[in-house]
Amino acid sequence: MALSAVSTVVSGALSGAGGEAGRRTSERLYDLLSRDRRAGDNAELNSPPGEGSSRHPTLPVTEAERTAAARQLLELAHNSPEFAREVTEWVREASWLSPRTVPAVAHGASRPQMLPPTTAVFTDRAEVLAWLTGLLDEEGRTPGAPAIAVLTGPGGIGKTAAVVRCAFELMDRFPDGVLFADLAGASDGTALRPSDVLARFLERLGVPAAMVPGDEARQRDLYLDCTAGRRMIVVLDNARSDAQVVPLLPGSPECLVLVTSRYRPGLLVSGHGARPYALGPLSTADAVTLIRRVAGSDRPPAPDAVVRAVAEGTGGIPLALCTTGAGLAVREHLTWERVAQQLSDRSHGHHLGGAVMGEPAPDASADPVRAVQDVSYGELTPDCAAFYRAIAVWPWPTVTVLCAARAAGVSEDEGRALLERLARVHLLEEIGEERYRFHDLTRAHAHGLAVAEDGHGRMAAAVRRVAVAHLRFAAGRDFRVMPLRWRLGPAYQGLVLPEPRDPADGKRALADLRAERENLAAVIRAAAHHGFDDLVWQLCEAMWGLHLLLGFHAQWIDTHLLGVEAARRSAAEFGDPRAVGRMWTQLAFAHMGVGQAAEAADALTQARAADRACGHHRGEATAVEALGLLRLKQWEFEAAQRCFEEAQEILRRIGPGEDGREDVPRAMALLAHHIGRAQTRQRHFPAAVARLNDALARFRRLPGGGDAYNAGRVYMSLGDAHLEAGDAEQARVCLDEAVKAMTEAGAGLQLADAVEARARCHRRLDRPVEEAEDLRTAAACYEEQGNEFGLVRVRARLAELAG
Repeated sequence: MALSAVSTVVSGALSGAGGEAGRRTSERLYDLLSRDRRAGDNAELNSPPGEGSSRHPTLPVTEAERTAAARQLLELAHNSPEFAREVTEWVREASWLSPRTVPAVAHGASRPQMLPPTTAVFTDRAEVLAWLTGLLDEEGRTPGAPAIAVLTGPGGIGKTAAVVRCAFELMDRFPDGVLFADLAGASDGTALRPSDVLARFLERLGVPAAMVPGDEARQRDLYLDCTAGRRMIVVLDNARSDAQVVPLLPGSPECLVLVTSRYRPGLLVSGHGARPYALGPLSTADAVTLIRRVAGSDRPPAPDAVVRAVAEGTGGIPLALCTTGAGLAVREHLTWERVAQQLSDRSHGHHLGGAVMGEPAPDASADPVRAVQDVSYGELTPDCAAFYRAIAVWPWPTVTVLCAARAAGVSEDEGRALLERLARVHLLEEIGEERYRFHDLTRAHAHGLAVAEDGHGRMAAAVRRVAVAHLRFAAGRDFRVMPLRWRLGPAYQGLVLPEPRDPADGKRALADLRAERENLAAVIRAAAHHGFDDLVWQLCEAMWGLHLLLGFHAQWIDTHLLGVEAARRSAAEFGDPRAVGRMWTQLAFAHMGVGQAAEAADALTQARAADRACGHHRGEATAVEALGLLRLKQWEFEAAQRCFEEAQEILRRIGPGEDGREDVPRAMALLAHHIGRAQTRQRHFPAAVARLNDALARFRRLPGGGDAYNAGRVYMSLGDAHLEAGDAEQARVCLDEAVKAMTEAGAGLQLADAVEARARCHRRLDRPVEEAEDLRTAAACYEEQGNEFGLVRVRARLAELAG
């Protein structure tokens, strides 16, 4: 248990997982190991703070270091009953920081239902359901492993519709819910990383965003824990490779995994016992049934031979059948006979897509999907045809009204109407409110037409319009999420907060950014591809609040690597040279989030060099401050303090009227707070309290009536300092003020943390009634904020008090 606790705490130390509770638990481990070292120097175990050895422990990063740290705790606990009680309490608190402890409790409340709606015109495929049922009922399946079924076949053959329908039919056998992800495996460029999917799955399984680990390995471990013992269906649609799928396999043999892919599975079969099923075209009879269903019964009856000819012209491929039927349903002038003739005429058209991935393309004349798409495109009005081409200039994860209107250069009202027209003829699929998606074969068709009819110049112009619109959107939301931070780029000029401002405005803005996260990343990649460097780094800047608060580290690193290169090229061409250091600094925080301390330190070195080269003192101070925060997380408190003090010196170089001057008072207050925290950890308590009080005064003097939120954070640090110094009563007084400040700021989670911290003071003061009262208040706050981890932790302590 000690080793598990050490591993949990250290794993979250760099990434910040666990929030303030995680930070305090990490620092308590430092204190416990420091006392062990003082004891090793023949100091008294309970000697006054600061006495004993000057040697300090380092953050145990490797497995061997963590094992050694756990052994040290146990050995010292064995020799001292008092120390044993402290270690036991620390292990218990650390255990509640592990996200894996909550899903076991929260299973009953977390039954995700992520399946997209099934189609009302679904036809046949009864053999697939029968095959799956037989697979589930088969004796002698691989023990300890989930049942894995892989449906393979060319694009448009109906794999997604089949697995979604089968999942609905089988849901009663899997009462713990359904996870679904479109892995976007049409190409290497669009394929989702397992880390992004794991983050999404973990949140749907009840893990708060702040507790989702940054690196894929720990996400995978947590995912296995969250799915262990559960009976779920996991649908992994449109997989490009086994490597995409394997990290997403659940941890319970009672689960069913449904995979669709144009690839034939390799490792899934040989290493994980997957069963493949090749999905073929519909029979002619079923194809006729499907196309009649889609076309509807309102049309004049057509001869069976003509309908059969249309169905055969689609090759029995559901995508082609649905597209053709939808065109017949909405175009009164279009006859079955005309469609049959058009399909016959176009059956030898040029091939643009539809091959099974990894295999040679079939003869173009044998591509019924392309023939159907050509027919549908030929029936579009000129404005709708131009719109169809424009929205396909890049593989956007979803097509929104904003994206479509800007790509085509039309108003949003016109874009909304044109999207609906394309959806009615099955060239787009509506997957949410005003949110659409291409089938990748349809997008390939539209993209090919755009290349041929519009040319790369117009396509690049469409991408730039989309990028500008998304930059304006993201900058506006980011400003509302973190209005007081300093930022770069003209996109922020003129932005003001709404008056009066709803306390929940920032949370809504963050939710907006989160909803568009994947599209924003795609916009960055598209802008980088077309060389719009000025937009690339500004888009990265506008996603700072999203990534800092919610993570998604794989995407963060990918996009900010593009941001670094774009900022470099832009600076060389009379762009903003300050952007280079800014991108490096933000990239460093992404590396911290996945526990890559060396990469983070290197990025901050690059950031400082870039800012120093262009004389950007504000940026250089930020890079040095970030390095100090990294050192804090690594338990290098003296080095951290030196970084913060150096950052203050750099800020003092900013003269009146110079860049960043307006932000200096707040930046100096933040640095004073950081220094006080570093001094607390070094047990320099009088100096720490003095510095923290200085920070408090600085925050109170800020324009606009001060910064109540950060003042509350300082009061919490003062509470920590007094508690560490042994003055629990003074700590309680400070935490009273922290509670008032967080209440005023409307910071729900921080309020819960402050009340929980005050409960610890009452525990030290042997006031169980007051402690229980604060714990109940904290529980209510955590419940209101949807933080299951804090709620479980507090309830566990309440149960101890009651018992």
